[in-house]
Amino acid sequence: MDRRPLSQEERETLASLLFPGLTLTEEALEKQFPPRDLPEGAVVSRMAPSPTGFVHLGNLVQGLTSERLCHQSGGVLFLRVEDTDAKREVPGAIETLIDSLDHYGIRFDEGATHTGDSGNYGPYRQRQRKEIYHVYAKKLLLAGMAYPCFCTEEELTAIHEEQEKEKANFGYFGKWAKWRDMPFDAIRQELDRGTPWVLRFRSTGSVENKIKFTDLIKGELELTENDVDHVLLKSDGIPTYHFAHAVDDHLMRTTHVVRGDEWLSTLPFHVQLFRSLGFKLPKYLHIGPLMKMDGNSKRKLSKRKDPELALTYYEAEGFPVKAVYEYILTILNSNFEDWRRANPDQSADAFKFSYKKMNPAGSLFDYLKLTDVSKNIISRMTAEEVYENVAAWTAKFDQDLHTFLTADPEKAKAIFSIGRGGDKPRKDLATWKEVRPYLSFFYDDLFQMDNSFPENVTEEDRKTILAQFSENYDPDMDGTQWFELVTKIAVENGFAAKPKEYKAEPEKYKGHVGDVSMILRIAVTGKSASPDLWSVMQILGKETVLKRLSAALNA
Repeated sequence: MDRRPLSQEERETLASLLFPGLTLTEEALEKQFPPRDLPEGAVVSRMAPSPTGFVHLGNLVQGLTSERLCHQSGGVLFLRVEDTDAKREVPGAIETLIDSLDHYGIRFDEGATHTGDSGNYGPYRQRQRKEIYHVYAKKLLLAGMAYPCFCTEEELTAIHEEQEKEKANFGYFGKWAKWRDMPFDAIRQELDRGTPWVLRFRSTGSVENKIKFTDLIKGELELTENDVDHVLLKSDGIPTYHFAHAVDDHLMRTTHVVRGDEWLSTLPFHVQLFRSLGFKLPKYLHIGPLMKMDGNSKRKLSKRKDPELALTYYEAEGFPVKAVYEYILTILNSNFEDWRRANPDQSADAFKFSYKKMNPAGSLFDYLKLTDVSKNIISRMTAEEVYENVAAWTAKFDQDLHTFLTADPEKAKAIFSIGRGGDKPRKDLATWKEVRPYLSFFYDDLFQMDNSFPENVTEEDRKTILAQFSENYDPDMDGTQWFELVTKIAVENGFAAKPKEYKAEPEKYKGHVGDVSMILRIAVTGKSASPDLWSVMQILGKETVLKRLSAALNA
C-alpha cells in the first residue's frame, strides 16, 4: 500500500467530509474573542476542573494561587468546566466546586455559574464549545497536522500488548500508527461505511530530542519531545482535554496556566499543539504536590488514606475560613508568617503573594500548624464574630448546641468575651467543634463533672473550702474582691497565699491558693481547666454557682 501524506486537495476534500456544514471560521472567532483590555502585566488565569464531585485541598491551593496572581495584578480569574469526559461527570459537581471555593474566598470574575455563564469569553463549558473546536481541528487537518483514525478498541489493545512484549513505549506512534499517512481512498472507504473515527495529531517529535522550557515555579526544565499521535477529537466529536485546553486558553486569552505538576508529562504535547495552531504559549506554573509525614518519610496526601485532603473535612471540623485560607498562604509563601506577625490586623489580601516563593518540590501539610494558625485567627476575632461563626456552624453540625446558644445570644457572646482582646488574648479554641466541650458547663443541661478533685486536698478541707466560699460569695464582688475572698479562705485553712510561698517552704503549708481555686473551679465547671473563674461565675449567676457548690459539697 502506497503510504504518503495527503495532498492539499485531498486534505480539503477530507475536511469537507469530516466537518460538513461547518461555517464558523477562525477569523470570526478571533474577532469575537479579542485580546482583553487589561493593564500591562495583568494576569488572566483559570480553574478548569472536571465535574467529578470531589473537591480537595489541591483545588484550593491552585485556586488561591491563581486568584492572588490575577487579582493582585488587576487581571481576571475565570472558571471553565472541562466536561469532555461525560462518563466521569457527577451531577451537581460544578455547583459543589463553586460553593466550596466561594466558601474559602476564591471568587471568579467570569465563567460557569449555578445558573449558566457569566462573561464575554464563553461558553465556559467545553461540551457547549464543540463547533469552536471543529474550526481548529479542521485547521490542523488542512495543514497536514491531523488525520482521522479508524482503529477499534480491540486493535488499540493489540497494539498495547505488542508494545508490552517488545518493551517499547506505549502509545500510537511510529510503526503502530496504522492510519497515519493512509491513502485517501482507504480513508474515504471507511467514511462511506460509516466507521467511527477519531482525529489524531500528527506529531513531528522524536524521543531522541529534548525541549527546553521555563516553568515559573519549577524553573528551567528539559523534557523529552512528544512523538505520540494523541487523539484531538473523540468519536463523538468532543475534544480531548489536551486539544480543548489549547483552543480555550487561546480564545479566552489565558496568560498563566496554574496546575499540578502531574501534568508536566503532557507539557511537550501541549507546546506542540500551541505552536501547530499558531497560538502564543501561556506561561505555566506547575505546583508541587501536597505531602504529609508518614513515619520518617514524606508521601503525597491520598484521597483514600487522608480525610484532610477533602475540603468538606475542614468545614465539618469547624476550621474558620480565614484559618484555612491563611494556612494555605503559609505553605505557599514562606514569608507570609513574618508578614502576619508584622501586620496582625491587616487582611490577608494585603499580603503580596509571589509564585517565586513557592517550593518547586511541593508543600508539607502540617495539621498542628493549621490548628496553631486557627487559634491565632480565632483569638483575634470579636465575641460577636465568634458567636456568628459558631451559630452558623452549629446550625449545620450540632443542632443541640445551636439551640442553647441562639436561645440567649447575649449570654453566648458574654461567654466568648472572656479573655478576648488585649495584647495576649486567650487561645482556647482552634475549631468550632471544640466549642461544645469549651462552654458546655455554662448550660445545666450540658453540664458534666469531668474531673475528680485533686488528691492533695483532703475531703475535710475540700468541704470546708466549699462551705466557706458558699457562705461568703457575693456576685457583686469585682474580680479583685473575689480573689481576696479565695485567698482569705486559703490562708484560714493552712494554704499559702501565693504559690511561691509554698514552693519556698512546702512543709509549712497544705498547699497554696491555686489548690483552693482548683477546688472551686472543678465544683463550678466540672473541669480542671476553664476560662477566668470569676468571669464564669458572673455569667452563671449566684443561684447556679451555689447549686453546683452545694452538689460538690455533698458529693
